[in-house]
Amino acid sequence: MAGTTHHGGSARDPGTRARGANVPWHSLTAEEAMEGRDSGPDGLSPTEAAARLARHGPNRLPSSLGRGPLVRFLAQFHNVLIYFLLCAAVLTWLLDHRVDAAVILAVVVVNAIVGFVQEGRAERALDAIQDVVAPRATVVRGGRRTTVAADALVPGDVVVLEAGDRVPADLRLIDSRSLLIEEAVLTGESVPAEKQPASVPADTLLAERASMAHSGTLVVAGRASGVVVATGADTRIGGISGLVGGVRALVTPLLRQINGFGRAVTLAAAVGGTLLFAFAVLVRDFALVEALVAVVALAVSIIPEGLPAVITITLAIGVRRMAARRALIRRLPAVETLGATSVICSDKTGTLTRNEMTVRRLYLWGRTLTSDGSGHTPVGRFTVHGDPDTPSAPLAAIVETMVLCNDADVHPSPEGWRVVGDPMEAALITAARKAGADPDRIRAAHARPAEIPFDARHRYMAVLSHTPGGGRRIHVKGAPERLLSMCSRQVGDDGTEEPLDTARWEEIIATAAQAGERVIALAHRDVPDDTRVLGAEDVVDGLVLAGLVGLIDPIRDEASAAIARCRTAGITVVMITGDHTGTAAAVARELGIAEAPVVVTGHELDALDDDALADTVEGVNVFARTDPEHKLRIVRALQGRGRIVAMTGDGVNDAPALKQADVGVAMGRRGTEAAKEASDMVLLDDDFASIVAAVNQGRVVHDNIRKVIAWTLPTNGGEVLIVIAAIAVGATLPVSPVQILWLNLVLGVTLGLALAFEPAEDGVMDRPPREPNAALLSRFLLWRVVLVSVLLLVVGVAVFSHALARGHDVATARTLVVNVIVVLKIFYLFDIRYLHASSMRLRAVRGTPAVLLALAVLVPAQFALTYTPFLNEVFGTAPVPFADGVLVVALGALVLPLLEVEKLLVRRFGIFPELRS
Repeated sequence: MAGTTHHGGSARDPGTRARGANVPWHSLTAEEAMEGRDSGPDGLSPTEAAARLARHGPNRLPSSLGRGPLVRFLAQFHNVLIYFLLCAAVLTWLLDHRVDAAVILAVVVVNAIVGFVQEGRAERALDAIQDVVAPRATVVRGGRRTTVAADALVPGDVVVLEAGDRVPADLRLIDSRSLLIEEAVLTGESVPAEKQPASVPADTLLAERASMAHSGTLVVAGRASGVVVATGADTRIGGISGLVGGVRALVTPLLRQINGFGRAVTLAAAVGGTLLFAFAVLVRDFALVEALVAVVALAVSIIPEGLPAVITITLAIGVRRMAARRALIRRLPAVETLGATSVICSDKTGTLTRNEMTVRRLYLWGRTLTSDGSGHTPVGRFTVHGDPDTPSAPLAAIVETMVLCNDADVHPSPEGWRVVGDPMEAALITAARKAGADPDRIRAAHARPAEIPFDARHRYMAVLSHTPGGGRRIHVKGAPERLLSMCSRQVGDDGTEEPLDTARWEEIIATAAQAGERVIALAHRDVPDDTRVLGAEDVVDGLVLAGLVGLIDPIRDEASAAIARCRTAGITVVMITGDHTGTAAAVARELGIAEAPVVVTGHELDALDDDALADTVEGVNVFARTDPEHKLRIVRALQGRGRIVAMTGDGVNDAPALKQADVGVAMGRRGTEAAKEASDMVLLDDDFASIVAAVNQGRVVHDNIRKVIAWTLPTNGGEVLIVIAAIAVGATLPVSPVQILWLNLVLGVTLGLALAFEPAEDGVMDRPPREPNAALLSRFLLWRVVLVSVLLLVVGVAVFSHALARGHDVATARTLVVNVIVVLKIFYLFDIRYLHASSMRLRAVRGTPAVLLALAVLVPAQFALTYTPFLNEVFGTAPVPFADGVLVVALGALVLPLLEVEKLLVRRFGIFPELRS
């Protein structure tokens, strides 16, 4: 019995796990593979299996170790801006300014809670990949067939596979019969892979390793047995798990900019506060406590406390709008990152195509029939140059073979047409129905007493059938080049037999392959009426070629339109697939990715180092015959070129690249849980067009964030200038620290929040993607921040001085300053809503429901601050006379026409090219 001999130090040593994982098992013979795992046809003994299980561990992928809830919550405070705000809160509390401290702490805690909730779906990509591993497996142990838990498999076990099984570990096939395995989850191939035990060269691509059955793939037809050569993390799917685990979470452009902004603001507050404190004490002879109050006022003025919360809410609004378009955002910053996307790397199968093999053409002698419709629903017909085809002998001959040389079926169910068997054979049944045939009636009239099942070694399937008149006919289906060598005649245009024109059929095959079609040849041969058995010698020659079938995986119509929209928006679409180069190029042309696609294969990628790949990647439209490692390298190469990359996919093989990409986009219907958990966004409808809608919304979100910042910062800038000016001249502060905090918060949660709901400006998808390192504030918006800050300084100091000159006390004068700042910011809001058009229009002036609601909250709040005794006491305000109130409104109202004139001038003189007419 096998399982007792060890070959120390070699790759065959079952204890040498890592070395065994690197052996090119597909290049060894089945006997060498069994010897390499110290096994044999009878499998392992139960004792040896138990010993190896203890040595190798369970056939299970490693689980990810996520952070606990408490750690995730505390991590929300790990930000330099938050640290500075907490210090300011402590200082204000020690100075007995409890209101200031409480409000600052409330803002910090609320922001942390929002971040904690948004990260509630922690990364579970490694755990999700385990869902594709089979729970049970049939093995041969000690010469007896038994069923064990899949996680109990060990290297050397002999596993038996049958149709419908999930492959439980990486197997080197020992024998097989008509074995087809669906490997799209691993390789991206659109059709099941034909498997057979013969070895293949060591450098064979993953998708072409016919002698291997990989963990997580699905047996769709046939049966086989194989020896386990890798389990758990050593399997091919385990390698993908390792790739996912090794990918670091990227910091989005928005987060990089906000973090940089926070560091800059904190540094400015610290330096400015120190200088101001020294100036107040040493030059202006301020008391220490009074100087500290001034420092707190400056810190509170500089730091936009409400900005993080408003930005978070802006992103959340984008999430809600995208959800309405069937795009589920899993990580909040991805909303804004979508707006910066410059490259979309898309998987082909199931993403750009339907993953439903469909007969596109029937090639008969003298004419080609084209089918409409797609998938397995038998809706459509065959036409010749657009005209319906009339029933003919050649068509009847090929349809008969399509139905009889076929083990699949397609029948209606409540969920639609259900496929039983090989999807490619099911496509032939659907095509027969489109051609007007009734497959059930044909099968009932033609018994099948004998058959030769498909085998990858001879590359054909043959059946012997009875004809209604008592005759016998052999029907054969297989690879076109194989059947051409077996045929001597062909069905002519009139249905009669004639000599085979091999050269012409080879031209047709080449043309079909160039169009991305998978070609199958169909032939027949009449035999004596007493024929009862069928052997290879009966079909080796003398067949009559009935015609060819061209199958495709149809493209999604909505994907083609979405790619055209991407082109308008300056976004490059790159297709990455495990399919053949011809098929991939044809699909790329049909989708409109490129008229003459530049295709690079996985083999060619392997020959390129990272620097060479970075130089190559920009001009490539299609990457074909790729492995998961290739996809990861491609995404990283594009990112190395400064591109913001969105990666779409649905299989386990896509998970590492999805996680590496700036925005990973998984398919919701067809996608595996591994793909979804590794992604930032899930398309619930699997509609590629939803990506374009999401990019559009991402650009709107970015515009709105810029508007929020450009509207918020002048408040802080004006307050800082007012405080500095007052300290510089030794005057009383026109606004107190608690009043500054009121301004920052009440304006942020009303008017600032209203900007988060702004709709898209015209032409948002006609702009090219913004540069990833572009500042949040453009030169024009930065100019606006400075200009409005100075306006606030001038107007605020003027109002304060005017109020004191009229005999008002400090509380009344400060209340007037607070109110004039609010009124000025109200009118500035109406101007900043439109960056690329005039705000002096009815559409702009009447505002949105969010703006009107914000005003409905803000105006009563200001009246309460001004005239409510309780708030007067807390915030140091006082009621103001009616005439002074009118003056405040008039001064604030001047800002809108003033800024519109400024916008017109800078546009006319081209000072800021970003402003478009």
